Amino acid sequence: MTQSALAMLSQGNADTIEELLAGVAPLLPMLDVIPNAAIFIKDVQARYVMANLALVQRCGLKQLLGKTSAEVFPAQLGPGYTEQDRRVLEQGLVLDDQLELHLYGSREPGWCLTHKRPLYNRHGEIIGLAGISVDLQSASDTHPAYQRLAAVDQYIRAHFNRRVTLSELTSIAGISVAQLERYCKRVFHLTPRQMIQKVRLEHAHRLLHTDIPITDVALQCGYTDHSAFTRQFKGLTGFTPRQYRQATGQ
Repeated sequence: MTQSALAMLSQGNADTIEELLAGVAPLLPMLDVIPNAAIFIKDVQARYVMANLALVQRCGLKQLLGKTSAEVFPAQLGPGYTEQDRRVLEQGLVLDDQLELHLYGSREPGWCLTHKRPLYNRHGEIIGLAGISVDLQSASDTHPAYQRLAAVDQYIRAHFNRRVTLSELTSIAGISVAQLERYCKRVFHLTPRQMIQKVRLEHAHRLLHTDIPITDVALQCGYTDHSAFTRQFKGLTGFTPRQYRQATGQ
């Protein structure tokens, strides 16, 4: 189920979520063989009504259907995921290419690009949501622009603890802003902004496993203050740095 498939699914060709599921059911065996993507459909109460095998295995549960993320994931994390679902279901929010840091059953972090769309019936009413979280792929080192972009990535990793501008990155790569955006998506599957966010969050993940105060974690990761760090961290993970620290046993 690709991003375009999600868009087609949300167009309103069914009256109820049950009718929609009946139409999607023949595809489930094919969705089950996709190892690097969690694919799901939820009803208006944000409960799973369809989940592929990859998602079931990552949650470590044999029975996922009928449960919300708040019931499936650890207590510190699940409510944040369900909060995002509520925004899709109640506000019609569409998420595309949302970089997210997830914790799986092993408590190991994993980067995903998440897409979520509300599902509408023929009357324009939201009857559920469909989503896919795709594991972030490795860099495409065969791309002609790889060496230039590798230098950009190295620069970000060396200077993430301060403000990094697009003009700095374009100067290093020797290309325009438009080219930088396009090539970063092709090589790293991320925008330059997402690349910066990812490096900062990876460093924050390591620091949150220590007893360093969260305000100091924020400053070491390039954020101007505690609140700015908390806002972006929650936007990318669904929970606050404090909740993340609790969930990982620190």
